[in-house]
Amino acid sequence: MLTAGESVVDRERTIQAATPFLKWAGGKGQLLAQYEPFFPTEPVRRYFEPFVGSGAVFFYLQARGLFERAHLSEVNAELITCYLAVRDHVDDLIAALREHAREHAEGGAAHYYAVRAWDRAPDWADAPLVQHAARMIYLNKTCYNGLWRVNSRGHFNVPMGRYRRPDILNEGRLRAASRALQGVEAAVAGFGGVLERAEAGDFVYCDPPYVPLSATANFTSYSAAPFGEDEQRRLAEVFAGLDRKGCRVMLSNSDTPLVRQLYRAFRIETVSARRNINSMRHKRGAVSEVVVLNY
Repeated sequence: MLTAGESVVDRERTIQAATPFLKWAGGKGQLLAQYEPFFPTEPVRRYFEPFVGSGAVFFYLQARGLFERAHLSEVNAELITCYLAVRDHVDDLIAALREHAREHAEGGAAHYYAVRAWDRAPDWADAPLVQHAARMIYLNKTCYNGLWRVNSRGHFNVPMGRYRRPDILNEGRLRAASRALQGVEAAVAGFGGVLERAEAGDFVYCDPPYVPLSATANFTSYSAAPFGEDEQRRLAEVFAGLDRKGCRVMLSNSDTPLVRQLYRAFRIETVSARRNINSMRHKRGAVSEVVVLNY
């Protein structure tokens, strides 16, 4: 629905300008140009993304008008809360982030660590949706490297980063994302649910936690639930199941022997990505990743 004074052209421009409102480890913004040849060329009725993360692929494909309806999901409840707040309560969210920005400017680390500790409180789960979302966005913009990491109890545990002027509130980006998310379903769900919901002709993009390139690179803690080899094998089974249903499926992962073995029956392409999250500076840089396709 158009807002007062908004033309169809204005709305289309706003949606085309929508980009991720969160920083996310492994985000796909830098890879969109390399992914372009792999995306379907014909419009599809429904788009599913069961590991939505920052939503870079979703925002990009929606601006292209690739799908009629989109279904986004994640096991990370805090992340889905952000999408729901941006979609349905953007004014209240902006107000909450404006307050965080003010308190961060005045209190710095004291405010950061106080907010980080909110999820230790016994009644945190009952806090308003906007409070959850504003906390996540605030921490995401001020923590070290924009890394979202939780411990086995689900508590966020990343230290504060060193930013002179963190971009805590980008009102234009939030409003553009809010308009782009209108009519989009966002739900807390495991990746297996997509096999039950997707139908022939739908497009499914999977961007799971990657198979680690080494023991020291083993980071899969976006949520309290682990994502190890067993989950990678189950995902490969879901991929094959979607293929049998007649869905078009695209998947990103690291270029490792396990990934190539799991998807050996499908088309495998490679892209080059720059990864900057590593405790050792000399191990940061360009790495090969795979794109698996069933078409």
